[in-house]
Amino acid sequence: MIHRLLPGPIALLTILALLTLWLDQAIQYPRSREDYDSNHQPDYIIENLAGVQVAYDKARQLLFSADVMTHYPAGDMSYYEQVDFTRLQPDKPLVHISADYAEFDDGKDIYLKENVFIIREKDLDRVTMRTEFLHLIPHAEIAKTDQPVTLVKMDMTVNAVGMELNDRTEKIDLKSRVKVQVNKRQQSTDRSLNKKPQTQPNQPKK
Repeated sequence: MIHRLLPGPIALLTILALLTLWLDQAIQYPRSREDYDSNHQPDYIIENLAGVQVAYDKARQLLFSADVMTHYPAGDMSYYEQVDFTRLQPDKPLVHISADYAEFDDGKDIYLKENVFIIREKDLDRVTMRTEFLHLIPHAEIAKTDQPVTLVKMDMTVNAVGMELNDRTEKIDLKSRVKVQVNKRQQSTDRSLNKKPQTQPNQPKK
């Protein structure tokens, strides 16, 4: 178990669920056609979606964007393509989250799929996480995956299969096949650079 390696991203991603609810209220849906198949056809599609939430009391900005959002009335499902999410707050680390696809299940669960990438950095402290699937449970502030995951912090790289991140306790539980690699900083080992140039021995006089 790794403590305090990557706190914060779960609470941040709850804004995505809130954004979906806001869109439901702010957008006027087109009227359904008589032959409209609500089980297989989306009721609206939005391209180049972007949103900003500002908390003035905390000087915080939450930025969200997606290339495409598709909503299906059956099950109240929303699908996103090329999702990016960023938190900006003076007293907090910058957090950036991206994925090729995101799926919302009625705002209760969020599934990030393919090239899921999280960056958390402040000053010189930078932590990254990469996986192909991440299941977010906003109300419990938990993220988990059963897929391979790679964590990188400074000179340490951690690979594992399966992970559960609890944002309330700020702990990461790596499930299996955990491998830790410490990447030593590259040092000059070429001693020849420090060698004095060799001089030719004096040739005997003839």
